[in-house]
Amino acid sequence: MAAARALRRILDTLYLIGGVVASLFLIAILVIIILQMLARWTGQVFPGATDYAGYCMAAASFFAFAYALNHGAHIRVSIVLSALGSKRRWGEIFCFGVGTVIASYFAWYAVKGTYVSWRWNEISQGLDKTPIWIPQIPMAVGAILLAIAFWDHLVQLIIHGNHRINADLVDQSHAE
Repeated sequence: MAAARALRRILDTLYLIGGVVASLFLIAILVIIILQMLARWTGQVFPGATDYAGYCMAAASFFAFAYALNHGAHIRVSIVLSALGSKRRWGEIFCFGVGTVIASYFAWYAVKGTYVSWRWNEISQGLDKTPIWIPQIPMAVGAILLAIAFWDHLVQLIIHGNHRINADLVDQSHAE
Protein backbone atom coordinates (compact mmCIF):
# COMPACT_ATOMS: atom_id res chain seq x y z
CA MET A 1 0.00 0.00 0.00
CA ALA A 2 2.87 2.39 0.68
CA ALA A 3 4.12 1.93 -2.87
CA ALA A 4 0.63 2.64 -4.24
CA ARG A 5 0.36 5.83 -2.16
CA ALA A 6 3.82 6.93 -3.33
CA LEU A 7 2.87 6.26 -6.96
CA ARG A 8 -0.41 8.18 -6.49
CA ARG A 9 1.49 11.13 -5.00
CA ILE A 10 3.98 11.07 -7.91
CA LEU A 11 1.22 10.95 -10.53
CA ASP A 12 -0.81 13.71 -8.90
CA THR A 13 2.35 15.83 -8.66
CA LEU A 14 3.08 15.22 -12.37
CA TYR A 15 -0.44 16.34 -13.31
CA LEU A 16 -0.12 19.44 -11.12
CA ILE A 17 3.28 20.27 -12.61
CA GLY A 18 1.71 19.98 -16.07
CA GLY A 19 -0.95 22.51 -15.03
CA VAL A 20 1.63 24.89 -13.59
CA VAL A 21 3.82 24.65 -16.70
CA ALA A 22 0.73 25.32 -18.84
CA SER A 23 0.03 28.47 -16.85
CA LEU A 24 3.65 29.58 -17.29
CA PHE A 25 3.28 29.22 -21.05
CA LEU A 26 0.13 31.35 -20.88
CA ILE A 27 2.12 34.01 -19.05
CA ALA A 28 4.79 33.71 -21.76
CA ILE A 29 2.11 34.43 -24.36
CA LEU A 30 1.15 37.57 -22.46
CA VAL A 31 4.79 38.69 -22.27
CA ILE A 32 5.29 38.06 -26.00
CA ILE A 33 2.18 40.07 -26.85
CA ILE A 34 3.29 42.96 -24.63
CA LEU A 35 6.78 42.90 -26.15
CA GLN A 36 5.28 42.89 -29.63
CA MET A 37 3.08 45.89 -28.73
CA LEU A 38 6.06 47.76 -27.30
CA ALA A 39 8.07 46.99 -30.42
CA ARG A 40 5.32 48.39 -32.64
CA TRP A 41 4.95 51.53 -30.53
CA THR A 42 8.67 52.22 -30.76
CA GLY A 43 8.86 51.45 -34.48
CA GLN A 44 10.81 48.24 -33.96
CA VAL A 45 10.08 44.78 -35.28
CA PHE A 46 9.83 41.64 -33.15
CA PRO A 47 10.37 38.99 -35.83
CA GLY A 48 8.63 35.70 -35.15
CA ALA A 49 6.52 36.98 -32.26
CA THR A 50 3.35 35.41 -33.60
CA ASP A 51 5.20 32.14 -34.17
CA TYR A 52 6.52 32.13 -30.59
CA ALA A 53 3.05 32.92 -29.24
CA GLY A 54 1.68 30.01 -31.27
CA TYR A 55 4.34 27.67 -29.90
CA CYS A 56 3.49 28.79 -26.38
CA MET A 57 -0.24 28.28 -27.02
CA ALA A 58 0.35 24.72 -28.22
CA ALA A 59 2.61 24.02 -25.23
CA ALA A 60 0.06 25.47 -22.79
CA SER A 61 -2.69 23.35 -24.31
CA PHE A 62 -0.78 20.09 -24.25
CA PHE A 63 0.64 20.55 -20.75
CA ALA A 64 -2.87 21.34 -19.46
CA PHE A 65 -4.58 18.26 -20.93
CA ALA A 66 -3.79 15.82 -18.09
CA TYR A 67 -4.52 18.40 -15.40
CA ALA A 68 -7.82 19.27 -17.07
CA LEU A 69 -8.76 15.59 -17.38
CA ASN A 70 -8.22 15.07 -13.65
CA HIS A 71 -10.40 18.06 -12.83
CA GLY A 72 -13.32 17.11 -15.06
CA ALA A 73 -12.75 19.92 -17.55
CA HIS A 74 -12.74 17.71 -20.66
CA ILE A 75 -15.93 17.06 -22.57
CA ARG A 76 -17.39 13.81 -21.34
CA VAL A 77 -20.27 11.63 -22.31
CA SER A 78 -21.89 11.88 -18.88
CA ILE A 79 -25.44 12.15 -20.20
CA VAL A 80 -25.06 8.91 -22.16
CA LEU A 81 -23.29 7.22 -19.25
CA SER A 82 -26.07 8.26 -16.85
CA ALA A 83 -28.63 6.71 -19.18
CA LEU A 84 -26.83 3.36 -18.92
CA GLY A 85 -27.92 2.97 -15.31
CA SER A 86 -26.42 -0.19 -13.82
CA LYS A 87 -24.22 -0.66 -16.91
CA ARG A 88 -22.56 2.74 -16.40
CA ARG A 89 -19.31 1.22 -15.14
CA TRP A 90 -18.92 -0.81 -18.35
CA GLY A 91 -19.63 2.30 -20.41
CA GLU A 92 -16.96 4.20 -18.49
CA ILE A 93 -14.46 1.39 -18.94
CA PHE A 94 -15.20 1.42 -22.68
CA CYS A 95 -14.82 5.21 -22.89
CA PHE A 96 -11.61 5.27 -20.87
CA GLY A 97 -10.31 2.32 -22.90
CA VAL A 98 -10.91 4.15 -26.18
CA GLY A 99 -9.43 7.36 -24.72
CA THR A 100 -6.39 5.46 -23.45
CA VAL A 101 -5.74 3.85 -26.83
CA ILE A 102 -6.10 7.17 -28.67
CA ALA A 103 -3.96 9.11 -26.16
CA SER A 104 -1.26 6.42 -26.18
CA TYR A 105 -1.23 6.33 -29.99
CA PHE A 106 -0.99 10.10 -30.15
CA ALA A 107 1.80 10.21 -27.54
CA TRP A 108 3.78 7.62 -29.49
CA TYR A 109 3.51 9.56 -32.72
CA ALA A 110 4.15 12.92 -31.03
CA VAL A 111 7.45 11.56 -29.72
CA LYS A 112 8.23 9.93 -33.05
CA GLY A 113 7.40 13.14 -34.95
CA THR A 114 9.62 15.19 -32.65
CA TYR A 115 12.48 12.75 -33.18
CA VAL A 116 12.04 12.81 -36.96
CA SER A 117 12.00 16.62 -36.95
CA TRP A 118 15.21 16.63 -34.93
CA ARG A 119 16.81 13.99 -37.13
CA TRP A 120 15.96 15.82 -40.36
CA ASN A 121 16.75 19.22 -38.84
CA GLU A 122 13.40 20.69 -39.88
CA ILE A 123 13.13 24.47 -39.59
CA SER A 124 9.89 26.42 -39.14
CA GLN A 125 8.51 28.27 -42.14
CA GLY A 126 8.04 31.52 -40.18
CA LEU A 127 10.38 34.45 -39.65
CA ASP A 128 11.82 32.87 -36.53
CA LYS A 129 13.58 29.96 -38.33
CA THR A 130 13.30 27.85 -35.17
CA PRO A 131 14.22 24.17 -35.39
CA ILE A 132 10.71 22.72 -35.30
CA TRP A 133 11.57 19.94 -32.86
CA ILE A 134 12.02 22.52 -30.09
CA PRO A 135 8.35 23.59 -29.98
CA GLN A 136 7.33 19.96 -30.57
CA ILE A 137 8.94 18.81 -27.31
CA PRO A 138 6.22 20.35 -25.07
CA MET A 139 3.57 18.78 -27.32
CA ALA A 140 5.17 15.35 -26.95
CA VAL A 141 5.60 15.69 -23.18
CA GLY A 142 2.00 16.88 -22.77
CA ALA A 143 0.72 13.99 -24.92
CA ILE A 144 2.69 11.56 -22.75
CA LEU A 145 1.19 13.11 -19.59
CA LEU A 146 -2.31 12.77 -21.06
CA ALA A 147 -1.70 9.11 -21.96
CA ILE A 148 -0.42 8.44 -18.43
CA ALA A 149 -3.51 10.12 -16.99
CA PHE A 150 -5.83 8.02 -19.15
CA TRP A 151 -4.00 4.83 -18.16
CA ASP A 152 -4.19 5.94 -14.52
CA HIS A 153 -7.96 6.48 -14.67
CA LEU A 154 -8.58 3.28 -16.62
CA VAL A 155 -6.63 1.17 -14.11
CA GLN A 156 -8.35 2.93 -11.19
CA LEU A 157 -11.74 2.26 -12.76
CA ILE A 158 -11.03 -1.41 -13.40
CA ILE A 159 -9.44 -2.14 -10.01
CA HIS A 160 -11.37 0.16 -7.66
CA GLY A 161 -14.59 0.68 -9.61
CA ASN A 162 -14.28 4.46 -9.93
CA HIS A 163 -12.10 6.91 -11.81
CA ARG A 164 -10.29 9.74 -10.08
CA ILE A 165 -11.86 12.64 -11.97
CA ASN A 166 -13.09 15.29 -9.56
CA ALA A 167 -16.82 14.74 -9.28
CA ASP A 168 -17.78 18.37 -8.71
CA LEU A 169 -17.10 19.38 -12.32
CA VAL A 170 -18.31 16.09 -13.75
CA ASP A 171 -21.62 16.47 -11.88
CA GLN A 172 -22.07 19.95 -13.35
CA SER A 173 -21.99 18.47 -16.84
CA HIS A 174 -25.20 16.49 -16.31
CA ALA A 175 -27.25 19.20 -18.04
CA GLU A 176 -28.42 20.83 -14.83
